[in-house]
Amino acid sequence: MSQKFHNPVATFFGNDSLKEIRTLTENQHVALVTFPEARSLGLIDRVQALLGDRLTYIVEDVQPNPDVAQLAGLYERFWQQAGHCHTVIALGGGSAIDTAKALIVGTRSGRFNELLELLAAGQTFTPAQAKSLIAIPTTAGTGSEVTPWATIWDSANLKKYSLHLECTWPKAAIIDPQLMLTVPRGITVSTGLDALSHAMESIWNVNANPVSDTFAVSAISDVLACLPALCKDLGNLELRARMALAAMKAGLAFSNTKTALAHSISYEMTLRHGLPHGIACSFTLPMVLGLAWGRDPARDQVLQQVFGPDLGTAQQRLRQFLHSLDVKTDFSDYGVDASEAEQIVGYALLGARGKNFIGAERSPVH
Repeated sequence: MSQKFHNPVATFFGNDSLKEIRTLTENQHVALVTFPEARSLGLIDRVQALLGDRLTYIVEDVQPNPDVAQLAGLYERFWQQAGHCHTVIALGGGSAIDTAKALIVGTRSGRFNELLELLAAGQTFTPAQAKSLIAIPTTAGTGSEVTPWATIWDSANLKKYSLHLECTWPKAAIIDPQLMLTVPRGITVSTGLDALSHAMESIWNVNANPVSDTFAVSAISDVLACLPALCKDLGNLELRARMALAAMKAGLAFSNTKTALAHSISYEMTLRHGLPHGIACSFTLPMVLGLAWGRDPARDQVLQQVFGPDLGTAQQRLRQFLHSLDVKTDFSDYGVDASEAEQIVGYALLGARGKNFIGAERSPVH
């Protein structure tokens, strides 16, 4: 049976690859979407120096976990003031890239509520207009630079929306490890564990294929070997590059499979308990590994390339790895009792991402 792997993103990797934006935006008006600290870190000046008068609009107040309460005004100002721009550059972590993906999808009315209504309908739609996107991650984690997905939160109503259209695939991704040297330990851990989760989720996934497996196994091995060392030597450019490449490989893996149960659980943990995404989607990995193991011999073979043949040993290795990064691995560690944990897992199994899990129909909820 033939299996398809598709990824349309032109990807540039390596030190100083930021300079590729000059060629990629030739003869274009450009908007920059970035995070509040980017200016003090000198990143906006670097982009300005490369683009000159092509850079005509800047959004620099992106917030973590982009929420509809903040996005609505931002979106409508963007289309009123930057409608002339051809390309949007997203420079930052997953929140900056997700925000940019939301901004580039234009509605007929120019109102954000129209976009929300389209997302709530849960069906693919063709936007009235769209901008091109260049994604430049400054953290090694989300893989959003090589996927079409953006998560939009509605914390007031305990909802989240997943935006994914043909136009939300970035035109190009630029992964320059030098941009990641100033990331503090906490964010390095959280984003690195997001990458680990992406890779593992793409394996215990009904949409897995041999190409996604190849990227995933390599990414898992790199994160397990590299992340603890990087946390002890945050200024090590070689380790930053290895983690950046691992995150990109994990992104390529789940760009074709989507995520699965651990991410489905994470959404509830973030909405209900405010847990940062990278921790929310990774603290359950040992548990979910146990639910996945034995469901499908082919999936077991791939997991065993990394973890060996014994489930107990594999789970213990994962727990020790997470504990070494000061990440706890039980629901109770996050204020969730057994009853609520059962409810969260049961609900997660019914979600769109939960249904990607290989054991979704048969998994015990405990």
